[in-house]
Amino acid sequence: MKLPANGVAAIYLLLHCVSGSVLKSSALHSSSPFMNLPRNFWQEISVPYTDLPSDDDEQEDESAESTTHDPYPFFDDANMIANVTTQLGSDVYLHCRVNDLRERTVSWVRRKGDEIHLITVGRQTYSSDSRYSLQYQPPNDWQLLIQYSNERDEGHYECQISSYPPLVYLVYLIVVVPRVEIIDERGQATLDKFYKPGSTIELKCIISRVPQPTSYVTWKHGMRMLNYDTSRGGISVKTDLLPGGAMSRLYIANANRYDTGNYTCALADIAQAMVSVHVLNGTYHVLEWGFSSKSGSKFRLSYFQTGENPAAMQHGTGPQWQPMTSLVLFVQLLLLLGLSCVR
Repeated sequence: MKLPANGVAAIYLLLHCVSGSVLKSSALHSSSPFMNLPRNFWQEISVPYTDLPSDDDEQEDESAESTTHDPYPFFDDANMIANVTTQLGSDVYLHCRVNDLRERTVSWVRRKGDEIHLITVGRQTYSSDSRYSLQYQPPNDWQLLIQYSNERDEGHYECQISSYPPLVYLVYLIVVVPRVEIIDERGQATLDKFYKPGSTIELKCIISRVPQPTSYVTWKHGMRMLNYDTSRGGISVKTDLLPGGAMSRLYIANANRYDTGNYTCALADIAQAMVSVHVLNGTYHVLEWGFSSKSGSKFRLSYFQTGENPAAMQHGTGPQWQPMTSLVLFVQLLLLLGLSCVR
């Protein structure tokens, strides 16, 4: 009896599987050479292939981790440039906030044209000017302190980080010099003021170009402070803050000859202006002529005429003028004769 070809193949596969199972079982439980195979040998050949990490792959991962760079430092201000304005005589801080500095160093330098002057390295100060110092403010602000700033301090400063390439933060310092003027009733600066006895002295002081307006304005008569003076009586000071400055007025009631002298209006110890006050029994004349000449100059004649005539004295409300006397006419005539000679 002949079996079909399909039947023969089926019987062959069945016998092969049975014999393989018996072989595997006997190999694992006998002292045959199959015992020398790894214990997971049959598992490895009976499951799908899996790509397990090799020793080379682990070495590559360790190498990639070892070449990772430290975080690069950067400034808080992304613009990396700033303008700082301060008032003459004030203390000023130049800020430099740095993140991820780690082991790097911060330095401050002053740049003047092509010259570079080292000021600080780390927390050490190397400037010969004792007004400069490094003030570190945690967590990351490396401040350069400049005390009693003056006009020479104005200019470019650089905060540098010792990275590669170096990082630079630019700061331009502006030092504002306040302007102080004592003005007359017409709003013009004046050096002299004239009053008659018994009148009220009124002096007006204008302070401008002040970044931080302040009411700390002082008045002095000679070396005597008037702001809080109570010995004489009749003295008052009124100061109003203005945008970028202030206006201060000094009033002295019932003027007498002891009030004659130099009066000073000052903004702290930074800037000041002075006017001479005259309390006189007489009349003060000011004559001006404008004319065209080769020099284009203007003649100004001032003289004092004795006598009791308060009409030409200043009362704090504006100048008044008396009719010209024969003396005035005589002086005018002399000036006209002189001008004709010049022509």
